[in-house]
Amino acid sequence: MHKIALYSIGKKDAKYYEMIYEDLIKNAKKYATIKMENIFNKKINQAQKQQARQIYTQVLMPYLQDYTIALDPKGEELDSFAFAKVFEKYDKLSFFIGGAYGFEEDFLHKCDKVVSLSKLTMSHKVAKIVLLEQIFRALSIIHKHPYHK
Repeated sequence: MHKIALYSIGKKDAKYYEMIYEDLIKNAKKYATIKMENIFNKKINQAQKQQARQIYTQVLMPYLQDYTIALDPKGEELDSFAFAKVFEKYDKLSFFIGGAYGFEEDFLHKCDKVVSLSKLTMSHKVAKIVLLEQIFRALSIIHKHPYHK
């Protein structure tokens, strides 16, 4: 059973996003436990670009455990099968979605892997949906469930 954590910089998401997240997490429940946490504070809200990125690093550092994957547009682009190989190697994974200004290079270097979901910029809400769907797809691939086809 995989243990997956997803950390994102942002305020609490609207109920309709939460319903989509819950549905995707429910699909994966047979293969993994997935916990999600939004991290936001007044300092982040008031900060400019460089300062905000530093604050993202500070608030996310305590969560750098297990096998860590930051999502960043400059990261490695993987197809679903390459993404699934990560799940074959590691049972405990932590994913990080940055705030509006992305991550500091220092934070990215502290992560085990940096992955791009797309060259397109997307809100953290949409990134979570795409990530959760790809997590379920990866788990389906490694457990030979027909969903990934």
